[in-house]
Amino acid sequence: MVSLGPGDALHLTPRARQALEEADVIVGYKTYVDLIRPLVQGKEVRASGMKREIARCREAIEAAEEGRRVALVSSGDAGIYGMAGLVFDVCRAKGLPVRTWEGAEGGKAQGLRVEVVPGVAAFNAAAALLGAPLMHDFAAVSLSDHLTPWERIERRLDAAAGADFVIAVYNPRSKSRPDLLEKARGILLRHRSAETPVGVVRRAMREGQRCWITTLGGLDPEEVDMQTVLLVGNSRTYVWEGHLVTPRGYLDKYGEENL
Repeated sequence: MVSLGPGDALHLTPRARQALEEADVIVGYKTYVDLIRPLVQGKEVRASGMKREIARCREAIEAAEEGRRVALVSSGDAGIYGMAGLVFDVCRAKGLPVRTWEGAEGGKAQGLRVEVVPGVAAFNAAAALLGAPLMHDFAAVSLSDHLTPWERIERRLDAAAGADFVIAVYNPRSKSRPDLLEKARGILLRHRSAETPVGVVRRAMREGQRCWITTLGGLDPEEVDMQTVLLVGNSRTYVWEGHLVTPRGYLDKYGEENL
């Protein structure tokens, strides 16, 4: 599984680039495959559309079982809301043993060789653009109820907000569920001030990028879509010189006089 990071080739890790070069077959969601087409010229490319995740996994696994070297690509980090978990799910359901690294505890000596190549996750990219909002404990919550019941998402949001985590919100709003972000904001406002700073990043580190800072009360859902990540500050997050910062606590411990 090859993580593509935010999408720009500048943020593709050297190992990810090497894995693409080594692959015979590239499998992935068409939008993501299009981001790397200049890097996979001359290779067999199998791209498909939305809601074909299981089919893509099965196709990649079957090609690998034939002895071909396959790169199943995923945006961001494949292990964070990506394709990595589904590959293991499918292999487990098929009774197909896998090994992720030599000598892995509990791994099979024989089986499908699987490597998860890590990448820059969306919240990493968004945080870097905004300043330093993830300097302390944080949680990530997806608002997509396609695979997770909304009631469970509500409980997770409420718990994370109540525990004063900085919260990275994935999949905040789509055409099929335009009201979920407003519902989520209502949950957060049970625990956070309306003045809590919120960083909003759309298409982080690729063409069409836009980022800005607003407040929980001032957030306009109409400006948010599925390609947007929100970073909701905790009780100590502040805005300074156009940057969103969550202090780690160094100045509390050592004092500003030691600067």
